[in-house]
Amino acid sequence: MSVTIAVTYRVLPTPDELARAMAEKVLEVAQAAVSARGVARLAISGGSTPKRSFELLADPEQGFVKQMPWDKIDLFWVDERCVPPDDKDSNYRMTREALLSKVPLPQERVFRIEGELDPEDAAARYESAIRNRFRLEGAELPTFDLVALGMGPDGHTASLFPHTEGLHELGRVAIANHVPQKETWRVTLTAPVINQGRQVVFLIGGEDKAEVLSQVLSSKYDPETWPSQLVQPKNGSLLLLLDRAAAALLPKTDESGEGHLEIQR
Repeated sequence: MSVTIAVTYRVLPTPDELARAMAEKVLEVAQAAVSARGVARLAISGGSTPKRSFELLADPEQGFVKQMPWDKIDLFWVDERCVPPDDKDSNYRMTREALLSKVPLPQERVFRIEGELDPEDAAARYESAIRNRFRLEGAELPTFDLVALGMGPDGHTASLFPHTEGLHELGRVAIANHVPQKETWRVTLTAPVINQGRQVVFLIGGEDKAEVLSQVLSSKYDPETWPSQLVQPKNGSLLLLLDRAAAALLPKTDESGEGHLEIQR
């Protein structure tokens, strides 16, 4: 059955403005979720681009710290490298240094992936933590208020890499995914969980992403080659926050810097 996805892409002139747009989106989603349901459940990604957004959220001079409902946020990660939490490659460590160590988010509301464990054990413990927090029953999947994603130059998102077994998982919440091209394991949320999100956002910057982004949006459906094509939110809406370099091969935006596409899958 064909699926139609309404893609909105916002193009920001500079990396700093891109980071600010993401910080503003996090604030907007968190406030709306707390207003509607009393809690905001956010799943974030690592990397240099979101790091700047986290730094803005934590900077008292930027105004976000006082506006964020920290005591009502549950923070999760989309994926994690299989390393200890103090390792330089840890997504948790980056988030802790850029954000968590500077804001009043209660520690008991932070649900990290235990990358120091055996990958399968880490995935099982993370899935259990999510199921318990969301009070899921049976095969029920969690609905995050925000799923914040990146995209690699190879078309991967989360830790769903080209030609890896994790691309085919439909029933689990979190899995250990072996990534032979990097000779490593990762723990990641699965595509069905990502697509369950109320707001799914790609944050993409850099000229090395322009070609892959164009391929993901316009090429024949081939998630083995372009895993980011698996992102098909159930609500039919997908938001891309881009800098000019990443958006270079997309149709021109309107005067406000916004463009729209419809994708058939």
